Amino acid sequence: MLMLGFAGFLGILKILLMALAAFGLVDAAFRREDAFRAADKQNKVFWLIILGLALVVSYLFSIFMFLPVIGAIASIVYIVDVRPALKQVSGGSGWGRRRGSSSDGPYGPYNGGR
Repeated sequence: MLMLGFAGFLGILKILLMALAAFGLVDAAFRREDAFRAADKQNKVFWLIILGLALVVSYLFSIFMFLPVIGAIASIVYIVDVRPALKQVSGGSGWGRRRGSSSDGPYGPYNGGR
């Protein structure tokens, strides 16, 4: 019974590590290449390769091996260090950001008919 609960915990941990790497990979894929250079971080291809490897390693290997731990560290470094620097350089969230104000229409700002 105890081993079954521990195996379930490890399964949930594996899914969380995969989700962390997948989030970082998707976020890095939607960022602009010049934002990586402007933030003085590694280039976009580097982070896509690292996060892609982290996702594959977390899927293929057991939690007890050191490769998923390295992948989790790489994902955490991207999310905690690189992503905020990219957001600061690009001036927003990147791929979900709104442009303009809430009163903007399709041809510019709406001023209420004045």
